[in-house]
Amino acid sequence: MEKSSQQETIWIYPKMDPQWVETIIQEFKIHPVTAQVLASRGFVSLEEINHYLYSKLPDLFDPFLLPNMDLSVDRLYDAFRNKEKILIYGDNDVDGMTGSALLTEFFRSLDLPVFCYIPSPNLLKQNPMLDGLFFGMSHGCTLMITVDCGISSVKEIAEARGRGVDVIVTDHHEPTMHLPPACAILNPKLKESSYPNRELTGVGVAFKLAHAITNHLISQGDMSTRKIDLKKFLDLVALGTISDMGSLLGENRILVRYGLRQLRKTRRIGLTKLFEVCEVNTSTISPLDIAAKVAPRLNSLGRIADPNKGVELLLILDEQGAEKLAGELEFNNVERQKIERKDSEDIDVYLCKHPEVLRNKGIALQSKKWHPGIIPIITARIARQYNRPTVIIAIDEGIGKGSLRTIPEFPLLSVLNDNADLLLNYGGHDYAAGLTIKEENIELFMENFLSAAAKKLTQEDISFKLNLDAQIDFKDLTFDFMESLQLLEPFGNENPPPVFYCDAQQAWPPKIVGKTHLKLYLEQNERILEGIAFGMSDKRSQLCKKGLTLHIAFTPHINVFLNKSSIQLQIKAFKFPEKNHL
Repeated sequence: MEKSSQQETIWIYPKMDPQWVETIIQEFKIHPVTAQVLASRGFVSLEEINHYLYSKLPDLFDPFLLPNMDLSVDRLYDAFRNKEKILIYGDNDVDGMTGSALLTEFFRSLDLPVFCYIPSPNLLKQNPMLDGLFFGMSHGCTLMITVDCGISSVKEIAEARGRGVDVIVTDHHEPTMHLPPACAILNPKLKESSYPNRELTGVGVAFKLAHAITNHLISQGDMSTRKIDLKKFLDLVALGTISDMGSLLGENRILVRYGLRQLRKTRRIGLTKLFEVCEVNTSTISPLDIAAKVAPRLNSLGRIADPNKGVELLLILDEQGAEKLAGELEFNNVERQKIERKDSEDIDVYLCKHPEVLRNKGIALQSKKWHPGIIPIITARIARQYNRPTVIIAIDEGIGKGSLRTIPEFPLLSVLNDNADLLLNYGGHDYAAGLTIKEENIELFMENFLSAAAKKLTQEDISFKLNLDAQIDFKDLTFDFMESLQLLEPFGNENPPPVFYCDAQQAWPPKIVGKTHLKLYLEQNERILEGIAFGMSDKRSQLCKKGLTLHIAFTPHINVFLNKSSIQLQIKAFKFPEKNHL
């Protein structure tokens, strides 16, 4: 767990309900520890658990449950019959790229003329959506579909309609007070929406639109059921949903589970080449591989380069071109890392020299030195490291581009709404948002942000918390048990790998590996297991005693070394037992 060493972690133990756990065991014939994990995660009915464990593609919700889907399909059906030219305008992150690639490929398969435009980053003085509109108009487009954006673009969409271009907004960000005058808005977060999955990502909404149009064309007799296989788009849905930290519960879980299967057998030559560059094994690709290796490389385009190349990579059919593009992504990612390292160091030095900043319950920073394309990454790290709502603003030529990240106890959008008069533009979710602001308004906005955090948050809110799922003994950590845990996959946002706890003794003192990590040798009832504690080498001095009893929190995983598999414990935290929690 990356965090400030100044703060202690609060261990949150699971509530025990032996009768409910026994009911789960009997119904699903699963390991008692796995049953306890399900109980700890708040499942209250067998139907809920059954859906979580075993739901399939037919369990996806009807796309027409989304408000305005009928209007969207009617407008697109007119475009289909009249062979209108369509502009896909997407956000410049992985969610926007994958959703834009999905709709571009989908419309091409319907033989519709389609153009795609993803705005380049950091053009603070220009209006990216109007640039996209003019690009579309120059190609004769009469319909524009936004992907993963548009819900707050009131003026731009009014301008488009004034110029004779209809707009369908597909987005998943929280609506602001005024909705744009689009001919249809698809967003599961609209106030009037009763769509059962509020957590669809941008690419998820795009997939729903493709699904609805397919159903309509089939029902009208314009297309055979064999013409389009929607399953082939699920690799893009998984890629975008995981990259955008979409919740991996409910419908998203189905989309990602099947999307990972598509990714493991993908025929997208661009993705194959990108996986090679990332050193990702296609046949075993996991959400962690996507989040840690694939997404940063695609996102690097949206940070410092041309994000249209991301869509190009996802759709390219030429092997040599795919290899060249994957190489470009790798180069851009290295450049992005250099910029990020420089700006991160600058911020860390500032925080070290100004410890008073951390006396606040929020963090607010601004500078003319930082790269606006990089600050979302740094903001996420700072918010995670100090467990506080954070806003970081990069200023260029009198305009600030800000990124905000937060903790569950402090949703962002109400604060942004309260300060709307200070902002040029803003949007996002309650837990991740962005804004643009005039330089002269930054100080007041930051004061208001810190004041809101001070009023809303307690000291406990900003303390680190470690949610524990179940107690387990070493004797239960078998390969069969590890296989049974796969029922809970895919792991990711809102569905993390389980964290277990128990007492164990040190068989012998730990050793430092890779400069910053600790390898522990832990024993319980004569069985010894290795533990790896990332970033905890500074704690070795506390552990230099053989036979020391530790209370450990960990996630087990299978470690393969020299073709030999063993169960290793990824240590999340440890402490010295004071009382019996078991």
